[in-house]
Amino acid sequence: MRQAGRYMSEYRELRSKVSFMELCHTPELACEVTVHAATVLNTDAAILFADILLILELFGTKVSLLKHKGPQIEPPLRDPAKIDKLPEPDLDGLNAVYKAVSLIRNELPKDKALIGFAGAPFTVASYLIEGGPSKNFENTKKMMFGAPEKFTALMEKIGRATGEYLRRQVEAGADAVQLFDSWVGNLSEADYRRFVLPASKMALAAVPDHIPKIHFGKGTGHLLLPMREAGATVMGVDEMTHLGHARKLLGETPIQGNLDPIVLLCDRPTIKERVLPILEQGGKSGYIFNLGHGIVPSTPVDNVRYLVDLVHEVTGS
Repeated sequence: MRQAGRYMSEYRELRSKVSFMELCHTPELACEVTVHAATVLNTDAAILFADILLILELFGTKVSLLKHKGPQIEPPLRDPAKIDKLPEPDLDGLNAVYKAVSLIRNELPKDKALIGFAGAPFTVASYLIEGGPSKNFENTKKMMFGAPEKFTALMEKIGRATGEYLRRQVEAGADAVQLFDSWVGNLSEADYRRFVLPASKMALAAVPDHIPKIHFGKGTGHLLLPMREAGATVMGVDEMTHLGHARKLLGETPIQGNLDPIVLLCDRPTIKERVLPILEQGGKSGYIFNLGHGIVPSTPVDNVRYLVDLVHEVTGS
């Protein structure tokens, strides 16, 4: 996950010339970094370079990436009464993303899949309400518990937009899509089912049935079964959940995961020692090897190449 990024010198060089948001909104540049990463690493699929918060721009907010602070959303949505006044998003506003998908698909070899993605409604809503990253999600949960009808209306609005966003990525050439729910692991199963599941289901239902749909959340070992009910064909598993346990829990459902990204900071014998058990737990079929979360900026590129080559060698693929 997160193939292109600060751990690559070519990406850092490009970012020295353009802002992160400019990179996201320039199809040719998004294509360049996506194809470069997939080519250098020799992965079986390329992951679209974009950001999960781009969709919030369609709701009349400003999204920026501040150094040492992460994403910032202005103005944050703290008043439940303002939810009904949010504009119905025009998905044409993300045409740059669809063009990037089309360019990438044309650049990639036919046998290398392209994965599109979007942030799941809860994570997107949390960023909108908090105004940026949060440890306790106090504003989000306060609205969810204190104004449940308004919060549900917000989730539905984001869910509809997210589904259309994913559908248009597929129309532009994405071979599969992934729905990221980075923050939903902070909820109980009961709250997930009540406040989150319907909107995530709405988003995934908009994707054509023949397209593989991957659903991933951070810290969601306790939510794997209800998250599967949202309609994913593949469940992503983070590094905090034992992959073998997830395999038994989910039965025939294909799974993806889940090497701890920090392992890639270690030497090659350590990487191999950690990878082999994961491949065994994943099994021979219905399994996609991946990290349990995104690559960190200090990761040596050669270690990622080694990881990909190792998985290909061991699995014979």
